[in-house]
Amino acid sequence: MKVIITGATGMVGEGVLLECLQNDKVTAVLSISRRTAAIQHPKLKELLVDDFTKLSLFRDAIAGYDACFYCAGVSSVGMKEDKYRYITYDTTLAFAKSLLEINPEISFIYVSGGSTDSTEQGKVMWARVKGKTENDLAKLPFKKEYNFRPGAMTTVAGQKHANPFAFVAKIIKFFAPSAVLSLHEVGRAMIHAVERDGVKNILEIKDIRALA
Repeated sequence: MKVIITGATGMVGEGVLLECLQNDKVTAVLSISRRTAAIQHPKLKELLVDDFTKLSLFRDAIAGYDACFYCAGVSSVGMKEDKYRYITYDTTLAFAKSLLEINPEISFIYVSGGSTDSTEQGKVMWARVKGKTENDLAKLPFKKEYNFRPGAMTTVAGQKHANPFAFVAKIIKFFAPSAVLSLHEVGRAMIHAVERDGVKNILEIKDIRALA
C-alpha cells in the first residue's frame, strides 16, 4: 500500500513513519508536514505544506494513495478552546476533505486520545473537541475510517522527535504493561486496519494491541 503520514516531526508521527518504512506491506510513503522530518529513505517522499487547510493546492503530489495516517496534533495545555478547535477540528476536517476529493478510495486513520468524549458534551475541552473530530471524520465517505486512542506510548529505535515526557511511558509500562503501546504496535495496527475488514471505528489500547 501507499500511505500518507502527517506529524512526522512529532513523536507519534515519526514512530509510525519509521514502522511504515521498514514494513514490507508499505511500498511508498508521503510525509506531509510543515517542516522537514530530516529522514532519507528510498520509499519516502516529503511534501512541506504551511497551511493544512489548503491541501487541495497540491493535487498532483497527493494523488494515488491508499491510506492516510493522520498523526499531527497539539497539546491543549495553555490553549484557548477556539484556537485548539481550529487546529484539532477545523484543520483536520479540511485536510481530510481535500484528501478525499482527490483520492475517493482512500482510508483514513486519525490519532485521537484516551478519554476522548464521543458525546461532545463533557466538561473537558480537549476531549469534547477530539470527540467532535472523531464523529465528523466518521461521517465522511472514506473507504475506511478509524479513530485510534493509544494513550501512553514508547518510542522506537532511531527516533529524533521523542516527547520530553516519553520516559513516563516506560515507568507506566513497568507497573502496568497493558496500559502502554509501542509505536511499532501503533504503526502495524494502522497498516492492518487498512488491510482487514471488520475493524471497529474506535480503537482503544487493547484493540490496537490486538490488531497489531
